[in-house]
Amino acid sequence: MKFTLSSTTLSSKLSILSKVIMSKNAMPILEGFLFEVSEGQLVITASDNENVMKSTCQLSESDGNGRFVVSSRTILDAVKELPDQPLTFEVDTLEYTVKVYYQNGTYNFTVQNADEYPQTQALPMDVTTISFEAGALQANITRTIFATTTQEELRPVMNGIYFDITPDFTAIVASDGSKLVRNRCLSVKNESPASFILPKKPASLLKSVLTKDGGDVVIKFNDRNAVISFADGVLICRLIEGRYPNYNSVIPKDNPNHLRIDRRVLISALRRVLPFASESSLLVKFKVIQGQIVVSSEDIDFSTSAKEALVCEYDGVPMAIGFKGPALLDILNNLESDEVIIELADPSRAGVIVPAQQPDQEEVLMLIMPMLLND
Repeated sequence: MKFTLSSTTLSSKLSILSKVIMSKNAMPILEGFLFEVSEGQLVITASDNENVMKSTCQLSESDGNGRFVVSSRTILDAVKELPDQPLTFEVDTLEYTVKVYYQNGTYNFTVQNADEYPQTQALPMDVTTISFEAGALQANITRTIFATTTQEELRPVMNGIYFDITPDFTAIVASDGSKLVRNRCLSVKNESPASFILPKKPASLLKSVLTKDGGDVVIKFNDRNAVISFADGVLICRLIEGRYPNYNSVIPKDNPNHLRIDRRVLISALRRVLPFASESSLLVKFKVIQGQIVVSSEDIDFSTSAKEALVCEYDGVPMAIGFKGPALLDILNNLESDEVIIELADPSRAGVIVPAQQPDQEEVLMLIMPMLLND
């Protein structure tokens, strides 16, 4: 079997797929990529036994069909330093050897029998199907994934992104207990309510592979697994099983005090003030009055403090409230609008942060829990 394709195309596909492969695997063959050549196309598969990702490449030339497994380390090291040029693979499927010809040289290495590579099981017929525009799904995952947690052993559902599909919208939600993100996609809905929890690893893979002009992404899922099809590939993953908490119950219905401020100005101020906060609490204090917000931090143990006054629009009662600085920075960095609106009730209730201008066909809301002030 012989086939030719671009070194740049191959390298870009492998670099994304390599994120699926684990460094240590119970099945040694899963440390490699499955190559399948058929009808002028190359399908490359990577798996960690819970997540399977496939990517399709169009071949410049192809002579014959075949399957083999190549060591991920070998092929990645072989192609990552090559400039853009044609690569020709000559594969002996009887001896399991490969020769790769490039502009000024040749690689020779062995491969493994593809029959030993685990086969993916098809989903049963009783599945729910929804469709996202690729750019919108990538944006929502990017905007949400930072709020998941990796330390909730008692509630593993909090380790993933929750897709809550209703007849009116699809809500994409994540929370670690101290902050929460809820994105409502008004263009994605389903007559029958359904939901699933996407683990962080496949979410990260989708974030890296999807593009703004990548067409539609079709998600088919049941209570255990999902098959996610995108422009030139597919991701098959195991879902997190369990009941997600009632996230709407923790979102205040009406925080009457609204603060409007330039997002980048607030981010810059937080970055200047945060180094002076206590290392144990990382507390940042907001003192808001009409037309002004004072951002401050203090570490009593080391006698350090910082304070900065910023101009803002504020139509509420004067208030002092504390937040965890890094969590607030995460929220602000994952919003895109020039200005944000911070909705407050009192120093003991959660603050709601929304973009001053919502994305098209979406409603973005982020929540942060307050911290107790000593004064």
